[in-house]
Amino acid sequence: MDVKRGDGNAVRVVGIESKSRGSPNEDHCKEKHAKVLGYQPDLINSLSRREMDSLTAFCDTLLPCIHTPTNTNHSDDVHTFYTTSASMAGLPQHLGGFISERIKHPALVLVRLALWMLSTWIGTFVLCGRLSLSTQFPYFHNFSQVSLEKREKILLSWSLSYFHMLRMLFYSVKSLALFIFFTQVNENNENPSWKAIDYHGPDPDFATLITPKSSSIVPLPGLEGDNFIPQVEEENEMNIGPLYRGLVDPTLPKKVLADTLKRSGFSVSNDRQTSKLIIHCDAVVVGSGSGGGVAAGILAKAGYKVIVLEKGNYFARKRLSLLEGPTMDQMYQGSGFVATKDLGVAILAASTVGGGSTINWSASIKTPQHVMNEWCNRYQLELFQSQLYKEAMGAVCDKMGVQSENNDENLNNAVLRRGCLELGYPVNDIPRNSPPDHYCGWCCLGCKDGKKKGTTETWLVDMVDSGNGLILPGCEVIKILRERKKGTNCSTAIGVAFKFDNGKEEEVYFVQSKVTIVAGGAIGTPTLLKRSGLKNGNIGKNLHLHPVAMSWGYFPNSLSSSGWPEEYKKSYEGGIMTAMSTVVGEFNKSGYGAVIQTPALHPGLFSCVMPWVSGADMKDRMSKFSRTAHIFALARDKGSGEVNSFSSISYRMDDSDEENLKRGLEKTLRILAAAGAEEIGTHYFKGKKLNVKKASSYEFERFVKEESRRGIKGLSMPIFSAHQMGSCRMGVDPKTSVVNPNGETWEVKGLFLADSSVFPTALGVNPMVTIQAIAYCTALSVVEVLKRKKARVQVPA
Repeated sequence: MDVKRGDGNAVRVVGIESKSRGSPNEDHCKEKHAKVLGYQPDLINSLSRREMDSLTAFCDTLLPCIHTPTNTNHSDDVHTFYTTSASMAGLPQHLGGFISERIKHPALVLVRLALWMLSTWIGTFVLCGRLSLSTQFPYFHNFSQVSLEKREKILLSWSLSYFHMLRMLFYSVKSLALFIFFTQVNENNENPSWKAIDYHGPDPDFATLITPKSSSIVPLPGLEGDNFIPQVEEENEMNIGPLYRGLVDPTLPKKVLADTLKRSGFSVSNDRQTSKLIIHCDAVVVGSGSGGGVAAGILAKAGYKVIVLEKGNYFARKRLSLLEGPTMDQMYQGSGFVATKDLGVAILAASTVGGGSTINWSASIKTPQHVMNEWCNRYQLELFQSQLYKEAMGAVCDKMGVQSENNDENLNNAVLRRGCLELGYPVNDIPRNSPPDHYCGWCCLGCKDGKKKGTTETWLVDMVDSGNGLILPGCEVIKILRERKKGTNCSTAIGVAFKFDNGKEEEVYFVQSKVTIVAGGAIGTPTLLKRSGLKNGNIGKNLHLHPVAMSWGYFPNSLSSSGWPEEYKKSYEGGIMTAMSTVVGEFNKSGYGAVIQTPALHPGLFSCVMPWVSGADMKDRMSKFSRTAHIFALARDKGSGEVNSFSSISYRMDDSDEENLKRGLEKTLRILAAAGAEEIGTHYFKGKKLNVKKASSYEFERFVKEESRRGIKGLSMPIFSAHQMGSCRMGVDPKTSVVNPNGETWEVKGLFLADSSVFPTALGVNPMVTIQAIAYCTALSVVEVLKRKKARVQVPA
C-alpha cells in the first residue's frame, strides 16, 4: 500500500513493524500470526515515519499479544484472538490512513503533534513523565522503546489525567484504534476476532459482499423510456428497492443527465456565464431524511415538481453490506466519528438517502403531551395544541405502520423489562415502524428487507410513484441562492447551488426553484444557512444533543438452570428498541429527566464505549461481547451548544442534566442486577466492575452509589448523542428564533426548514415522529405558498 510521508514523498508502509518492546513472547506471536491482515480500504496515509512509529506502539499497547494459559480449554479462535496484537492485524497502517483521510476534527492537530513528540525522548518525557525513564543508560527513551508494562500504565494515567488534552489524546486514539480493529474485514468480509467474541458479522440471513461506494448509485432503467418491462421492474425493485425509478446519477454526461431530467418533466437550461446545468422545479428539498422525505412526498403528491438533493449515497436492501465498519464509513456523517470540539460528546448522524430514518433504531414515539404543552404555552406555538398537529402525528404513524407488538425481545430489552418488573419500575412497549416479527439487530446499518418503514420505503416512494420527483444522491448543497427586489428589506430564496464528484473533479450545478426546503439535520442545516450568508443570530445556537450514558451487565450462557436469558440470544441481535422505562423521566412533572432504553452495539462501537484499563482486560471484556447487555439513560437536556460546521460543534452540559444522567445510571445498574447479571459496571474510565453473585448487599449498594455519583462531564466516560435538535428553532419572535410557526425563515422568504433543527427545546424521546409531524405541517404551508404563486402567474382568459 503506497502512502505519503509527512514531507509529501510516497513510501510503503505494509512492511512497517513495531519497534515497541512487548512481552517476552511477542516475537513468537508475530512470527506465528504474521499473515493475519485485515482488508484495507484504499486510504492514503500521510503520517510520517515518526508518527507511525508512535502510533504502532500506541496500538500495540491497547491490543498487545496476550498468552492465554495453556491448561485452559480455549478454542483456537480465542487463542488466536488473545495472541494477536494490533500490528499483527495491520491496524496501525489502516488507522494511519483513516486518520489522514477521514478525520476532520480539530483535535487531529493535537493527536499528530503528540505522536511526533512521542517519537522523541524529550517529548516522551514531557508527556509520560517518570514512567518513561529507565535505570540503565541511555535512561531516556521514546515511547516505542518503553516496555509494554510501563506503556499500559502511561495510557491509563492519560485516561484519568487532570490535563484535559491528555484525556483527549487517549480517548481519541483508543476509540479509533479499537473500532477499526474490530470492524476491518478481509476480501471475504471476515475479521479474525469475530469468532472469538461470538459475533456473526453481517446478518447470516442476509450476507452480501461489500458494495463499493462507486456503484451505490444504480442505472435508471425506468427512465430509459415510457415502456416498462414488468419482470425487469419487479427484479429491480426487489434488488435495489422501490426508489430505483426515481434515482438520477448526477455524474452522467451533462447531455444525458439533461435528457433524463426532461423525460421526467423537468425543464433544464445552462447558465450563460459558466455553462453550468440549471434544473428548474417547483421545490428543491435539501436532505431526504425524516424531514425532507416527508416534505418531498407531500409536495410531489400535490402535483408539484420536486428535486431532492442528498449529500449521502443510496444503499438499499440487497446492496447493503451490513458490515459495521464499511457502513459507518459510507452511511454516517464523518464515517461515524463526529464529536464536539472537546470530544465531550460523540455524535452519530446519518449521511445517506433516507437520512436518520434509514439507520435509526425504529423507535416511533409521538411527541409527549408535556412537551406539546411547553411548546404551546411557554413558546406560544399554538401549532402543537392544534388539531392539525394531532392529525399530522396520526398520518405519519399510519404511513410508517407504527405498532407496539413484538414476537420476541432481544437480550438487551428482555433484561431491561425483567429488571424493571422485578423492581417495580414502570416499563412500556416502544412503538416501532416495523412489524412484530422484525427480529433484526442490524437496522443501524440499514434495513435488509424494507420492513423498517423509513422514508426510502414510504414518503420518497410516494414522490417517485407520483412521477413528480427525482432524487440526486451524492450531491452536497453549498449555497442557498437568493435575490432581493428593489424596495424590499427581505430577500427571497430562488434555489441552490450544489456540488458533486464526477470522478475527476468536483463539479457545480444549480437548481432554480419557487421554494427551497432545507432538511439537513440540526448540524447540517445551520451550517448551510451560515455558509449562505444568513445573519440571524440564532442560527446554530440552542443545540441540544440528548446526551446518553450507559451501564452494562454480563449474562453468561450457563448463568442459571432456568434457561433465562435464552442461550440463543446475543447482545447484537433482535429488535434494537422494544422496551423503555420512565422511572426517572419526570413525565408527570417538569419533563426534564431521563428515559431508560437500550442501544445497538456491534463490536466496533462496543469496544469504543467499554473502559480500557489494560490490554488483557480489554480482550477479556470483548470475549464476553455477545452476552453483555447494555442499558442507557438519555437526558432531556437543558444544556445547549452551538454549531458552526460538522467539525466545529460546542456543547455545555447543564448541571441538572448531569444529575439526571447520574440518577439514570443508578437505575440502570439496579435493573441489570435485578435481571440476574453476573457482573455489572459503567463506562467510567476507571473500569470498575462488580460480581453481583459474590457481593454482599452492602458491597452492592456501595458500588451502585459510588458509580452513580461520579462526575460525568470532562471525558470521565464516553457520552453519546444520536439525536441532535434545536439549532434553528421555531418561534414567534425573530429575535429568539430562526423560523416562524409555518417553518419559513424570518430572514429569507420562500426558504423553509423541515427537520429537528426547528425544535424549540430538547424533546426527551426519540424524535422521528415529531420531525415527520412538523415536516408534514410545514409541507402543507409550502403547498399553500405554491398555490398562491401559481394563482399570481395565471393569465385571465
